[in-house]
Amino acid sequence: MATRNTLHVEVVTAERELYNGEATLVSAPGSEGRLGILPRHAALLTTLAPGDLRIELNGAEEPLFVSGGFLEVSDDNVTVLADTAEHAEEIDHARAEEARRRAQERLAQAQSNVERAELQAALERAIARLRVAELTRRRGRRRIETPPSEQ
Repeated sequence: MATRNTLHVEVVTAERELYNGEATLVSAPGSEGRLGILPRHAALLTTLAPGDLRIELNGAEEPLFVSGGFLEVSDDNVTVLADTAEHAEEIDHARAEEARRRAQERLAQAQSNVERAELQAALERAIARLRVAELTRRRGRRRIETPPSEQ
């Protein structure tokens, strides 16, 4: 339950729940720019762009990659419904780099605007995944510890 100084945050995809707990800050890649959500934030519903979603609590951080989706803020509750998402440490750097390379090669050979747009989106997702993995590796901040019953 959120206190006056925290938010309750839930991050889910169709496949799994990635985070369910408290936070003092949520930083998200909104489709119109970066969002910073603090306790007592106004109600909000927005779409997400591919990028890093950071959940902070007491100096610790839970870095996630989201490929897009929706974020809702209401009464100190933040709900993220992500298309796909993964914890930063789950990102396979070699696989993400290969996806980036493959998307760039295919983009150069795209035959239609639709194909070009799809490949550009795939390239942006791959680059965002690589960026999340690299930022997390460089920061090396302490992870948020959640009780085993909440994972």
